[in-house]
Amino acid sequence: MTNTLCLSLITLITLFISLTPTLIKSDEGIDVFLPISLNLTVLTDPFSISAASHDFGNITDENPGAVLCPSSTTEVARLLRFANGGFSYNKGSTSPASTFKVAARGQGHSLRGQASAPGGVVVNMTCLAMAAKPAAVVISADGTYADVAAGTMWVDVLKAAVDRGVSPVTWTDYLYLSVGGTLSNAGIGGQTFRHGPQISNVHELDVITGKGEMMTCSPKLNPELFYGVLGGLGQFGIITRARIALDHAPTRVKWSRILYSDFSAFKRDQERLISMTNDLGVDFLEGQLMMSNGFVDTSFFPLSDQTRVASLVNDHRIIYVLEVAKYYDRTTLPIIDQVIDTLSRTLGFAPGFMFVQDVPYFDFLNRVRNEEDKLRSLGLWEVPHPWLNIFVPGSRIQDFHDGVINGLLLNQTSTSGVTLFYPTNRNKWNNRMSTMTPDEDVFYVIGLLQSAGGSQNWQELENLNDKVIQFCENSGIKIKEYLMHYTRKEDWVKHFGPKWDDFLRKKIMFDPKRLLSPGQDIFN
Repeated sequence: MTNTLCLSLITLITLFISLTPTLIKSDEGIDVFLPISLNLTVLTDPFSISAASHDFGNITDENPGAVLCPSSTTEVARLLRFANGGFSYNKGSTSPASTFKVAARGQGHSLRGQASAPGGVVVNMTCLAMAAKPAAVVISADGTYADVAAGTMWVDVLKAAVDRGVSPVTWTDYLYLSVGGTLSNAGIGGQTFRHGPQISNVHELDVITGKGEMMTCSPKLNPELFYGVLGGLGQFGIITRARIALDHAPTRVKWSRILYSDFSAFKRDQERLISMTNDLGVDFLEGQLMMSNGFVDTSFFPLSDQTRVASLVNDHRIIYVLEVAKYYDRTTLPIIDQVIDTLSRTLGFAPGFMFVQDVPYFDFLNRVRNEEDKLRSLGLWEVPHPWLNIFVPGSRIQDFHDGVINGLLLNQTSTSGVTLFYPTNRNKWNNRMSTMTPDEDVFYVIGLLQSAGGSQNWQELENLNDKVIQFCENSGIKIKEYLMHYTRKEDWVKHFGPKWDDFLRKKIMFDPKRLLSPGQDIFN
């Protein structure tokens, strides 16, 4: 269905629905009406409610009372001001309204209903991005930043930027996520070791607080809100615009996957590469595990080498894949061969198992889209995703590897999905922001991205995740979860540690009635 047709249907639905007040549930479970006088584009049709009730995780199902499809930021502010204590229309009379929950939702790529608002109102941020077109992404005249509507997908930011010869410097692996969504968490990927997460590359934000106040913030203007919102899990405000840092865009990428049978060599080379910041260093670094008890994807490798790669995995049970990339254009072309030659001579990989592709910059950044298309064709995309993402202190990564990878994962009957395993530099993160990381110079990003396709039960995979967490707890490995979903206050207090008191203070300051992002389950 085209965007034009979708917008036309939304308009027709809205015109029909706007004839009567919309019923939602208050925090106390009583009926609250959104009056027509609020002039909000509110949807309550079954399709809109169903779409907002579940997410990529496909584990939770929480119906909102309504979905706001705003045509302007003022609609969002109006909704939040009303939620703070407007008036409900009941049997022809007005009375003070009870508060109700509100959650912003971009592409719905959360895992455990973090963008849900049971009985309340979900704000569809993609509507704001569509309403802003063609100005959803505005590149500055000097090409140093882009002003982006928060509901815009990163792939659309990339398209607009590269047309001007510029690009954001750090990315998530998957580009079909909203800007506001990743900035509310951190936004991590293979460039994080060099440029930091996406939240470290933002100059300015427009935010609507939980009180319905529209505020612009930056490191110098309303800094408490700025640093709180970045990585703040949607607790203090809804991001509506972000000013993203840009730099010169390369045109092509030398993309390598290098195979190791020895974990110590794999670890040593990864940590050495992220310490190199000169022109001969790599621009992207990640790592994956290929295990004999899982599906061994050899599609990256030349057809003539795929059997050899599969045999290597079977022989060793586990192979460590170092994935690196070097960006270039005509001006930097002379050093590319030197970088590849240095990698081939100095890294301790399995001899004969270094593979290099040369691809356009856009295709490299958009590489996961091909994997999505494959999974969709097999009916394995819209399945439960009980993913576990954690940050592990570099000093304990050997213990984690021995206990979790060798002790738990390899002893499973089978594994599914992808296991990410790569280090990054903590000095690229700003500690004033809300996101938590281990308190060490180097920590590892571990992603157990398993999918419950076919006959596999997602709860079995969830039990494995629990065992991983319990092993770390018992071993004294002070991990930090990413994209987490705790259900007990003490777990949130432990997660934020020394930042908890400040996090709570900002909640009281910017969302005193605790209306925002109830699906995170921090203050419920």
